[in-house]
Amino acid sequence: MSKVKIQPLADRVLVQAAAAEEKTAGGIIIPDTAKEKPQRGKIIAVGNGKKDEPMTVKVGDTVLYGKYAGTELNVEGTEYLIMRESDIFAII
Repeated sequence: MSKVKIQPLADRVLVQAAAAEEKTAGGIIIPDTAKEKPQRGKIIAVGNGKKDEPMTVKVGDTVLYGKYAGTELNVEGTEYLIMRESDIFAII
């Protein structure tokens, strides 16, 4: 687990996106230009939640989120997304 000095506020979470698929199920190699943005990632940091709504995700959870969810951040060469907890569809 990487140490990041970013602490999300309120109902926001910091997610490290999973790597894009390199091959299809049939073994075809996908070129960089055709790779899709992953919709799965690992929770790195969690905010405190809102007053009446505690956070349901925790650090280390693997989650599914929307295709256009969050804001991309680049911290020390690593790509992260910061998004609201409501942008997360499911915990895997």
